[in-house]
Amino acid sequence: MFLTKMQINPRRRGAQKLLSSPQAMHAAVFAGFPEARPTDDGRVLWRVDTHGSHRVLLFITSPDKPDLTHLVEQAGWPTIQTWQTAAYDGMLGSLRVGQRWQFRLTANPVRSGRCDGWNETKPLGHVTVAQQQQWLLDRAERLGFRIVPSQADPAEPDLAVIDRNVRRFGRGGTQVTISTATFEGHLEILDISAMQRSLTFGIGRAKSYGCGLLTLARPAANGMP
Repeated sequence: MFLTKMQINPRRRGAQKLLSSPQAMHAAVFAGFPEARPTDDGRVLWRVDTHGSHRVLLFITSPDKPDLTHLVEQAGWPTIQTWQTAAYDGMLGSLRVGQRWQFRLTANPVRSGRCDGWNETKPLGHVTVAQQQQWLLDRAERLGFRIVPSQADPAEPDLAVIDRNVRRFGRGGTQVTISTATFEGHLEILDISAMQRSLTFGIGRAKSYGCGLLTLARPAANGMP
């Protein structure tokens, strides 16, 4: 597996088109691989992180190395920056039960429900912060981790929703609507195999549209619960 980072230039028209449509970004990311179907090792996952109005980063995990030349030419800085790809297997192999990590995840928290006029249940997006946080807390253990208690209030989980969106875009003549939540916090690994699968195959629905990619970072020394 590989982890790739590319900086997007949000002032370029091509970037604005990609950032406004998860369908367009999905197509652009997948065009970076000769074969983008899932393997036994994992699948292609991507996420866009926005830090202020000028710093926009695209993260990709994938079984094979990508070639993002077309993306850099369309939405990056072709004469200054390209992209960085690093092997991910060493990090995956270093995971141990009890390790604590800082994490970020953009996901599509949904529940099954039925509205008036529907003959069957369908996925419905969770709409409040509390619902979205509970969605992740309910799944954490089978995903291989637990959310650790907050340092500020040990009765509360160290979990925050830092961004929420409802994305609407066209696909094959129909409109697709996806509710997303970006989570940050600290977790503790409970099950290595389940954790590795969460990192390589993603979490939740809408993985083709920028959801499901979980990334880890070493917590700051004073950030360890």
